[in-house]
This record gives sequence, structure tokens and C-alpha cells, in this order.
Amino acid sequence: MNFKRLIRWILIVLLVILTGIIGYKIIEGYSWIDSFYMTIITVGTVGFKEVQPLSDTGKIFTSLLIIFSLISMGLFVTALTKYLLEGYFSIYFTEKKYLKMITNLQNHVIVCGYGRNGRETVQELLNNHEKVVVIEKFPPKNEDLKLDGLFFIEGDATEEETLVKANIKNARAIITAMPNDADNLYVILSARELNKGILIVSRASDEHAIKKLKHAGAKNVILPDKIGGIRMAKLVFQPNVVDFVEQILQLKGNVKIEEIVCTNDYYYQKSIRELDVRNAVGTNILGMRRNDGTYLVNPNADTLINEGDAIFVLGTNEQITTLKKLLQK
Repeated sequence: MNFKRLIRWILIVLLVILTGIIGYKIIEGYSWIDSFYMTIITVGTVGFKEVQPLSDTGKIFTSLLIIFSLISMGLFVTALTKYLLEGYFSIYFTEKKYLKMITNLQNHVIVCGYGRNGRETVQELLNNHEKVVVIEKFPPKNEDLKLDGLFFIEGDATEEETLVKANIKNARAIITAMPNDADNLYVILSARELNKGILIVSRASDEHAIKKLKHAGAKNVILPDKIGGIRMAKLVFQPNVVDFVEQILQLKGNVKIEEIVCTNDYYYQKSIRELDVRNAVGTNILGMRRNDGTYLVNPNADTLINEGDAIFVLGTNEQITTLKKLLQK
């Protein structure tokens, strides 16, 4: 609305100038150049000497032109000032409100880099109802900005100030998805310093960088090219297995794999056979993670559940929710 008002006053000022040029041409018989010159010095109120003495009619016309030019120019300057100030403050307060929303986030995930890998990562996180803050030097200007639970910070992720803006202290995980391993390494070092307990997942472009990235603090390091190559090969000799696993991991058909940590002491030292989760809630136990970090795939039915152990189960959302209520009382 303010922009339209500004345009309207610009047109009015131009109309006053055009009226002046035509008026001097008709009343005083000036050339077009002299008419333009007289109009500009009159509208601008600079007080330069007129081209030639004015007639009485010309003096009246000049007086009216000065009055209308002062009014129109005054209103134009007012509209321009209001447009600039409101635009500036609107951007300022909108950005401040946006950053405050990020500051209030808890247990969110920070993604550094919004290239092809970063974009797919963000989409998967949003599909799992995670709150995501993306740090990108050149954030998108499209519909991605309107996705629920997604926030963008324009800046360099290698700068600690930018990580602080992303509220890294309250984040539960950070994913460095930038193509440059040196940048990822720098972000990992800064992130570990700012949040000792944060989960760090990093992309790597060079296999030789994996050890350095893990040593810096990354729990997991992903080689997109390697994973892509393995997947393509498996699609040749195990296509149905790949499709089946992907269907589960992508939550198709309301079925998923979930990790459940047992915190109900009633089930400590009980075996998987005694849990009998298949008959109890309909889920299947695929594996276990011991409290010392070791993994068991397809554990024996006599395997005992200890404090802090986690089980990996396959089931629907409803089945998994029911099982959590049993094991996490």
C-alpha cells in the first residue's frame, strides 16, 4: 500500500512538471528547452533568473506552479520517507522476531549447507517432525521458507557467531552437509566447543577425511558417493531387499523401525522370550544395543535385558507407542 502511494505521488510530481513545461510554452512562447528550464527552477525553488521577464499571466501561472509544486513535493518526500522507514523497521523487527523464535527452540537439529545433500537431509528431518535450523550463505527465496518447523539463517557456518544464532546450545544434533571437508571440520570443532553433548553427523567428500572428522568430534561420517555406489550395486543383485528396507526406513505404510531404551526396572534381567513383544503388542525385535555400545543383530530369545539396553523393533506407530508405555514407565 505504501509503495502504491509513493508511485502515485511520483506521478503527481511529474504531472506538475509537465504542466509547467506546457504552460510556459503556451503563455510565454518559450522554446521547449527554456520551458523545461523555467519549470525546473520554479519547482526546485532555486531562485535562478528567469529566461526573460514574465508577463502578468506568466507571473500568476508561476505563482500557482510554485504552490502546487511545494505541496506535491512535500507530500512526495513524506511518502518516500515513510516508505523507507517502514520498510527498514519492518525488516528489522521481522528478523528480530525470527531470531527470537530460533532462540526459543529446544532439541532442534542444525543443518549446515543447503545443497543437494542438505536439502534431502532437511526434508527427511521434517518428515519425522523435527525442528530444523538451516545455516546457508545463500538461503533460498522460494516456498522452502514457508515450511513448518524450518528456519533459515543466512551466514557462514564456520563462524561461531552464526552457530550461536542457530541456538546451538539448545540443539540436540548438528549435521554438516557442506561439500568442503575443511569447512565441515571447522564447524565440528566449533560445535563441540559450544555444546559438549551435541550429536554431530558430518558429510565427507574424501575417504581420508573420515578419521579426522571423527577425531574432531563427529559421531558419524557419511560418504554420499560411497553410499550411492553401494546402493546402486545392491539394486542389481538385491533389488527387492533394497526396496523393502527403503519402504521401512521411509515410513511407508505406517511401519517403521524404532529404538526403545528400557527404563522400566520390572523388565531388567528378563529375557526377550519373557518380553514376548510379538504377542503382547505385535512388534518384532530386530536387534539390541547394549549399554556398553555393542550391538546384537537378531538376538537369541534367551538374551536378557539389562538397565540402559535398547531394543530395535519393527512395527506400526500404534504398536511402538504401546510398547514404549510398557518399557519406559
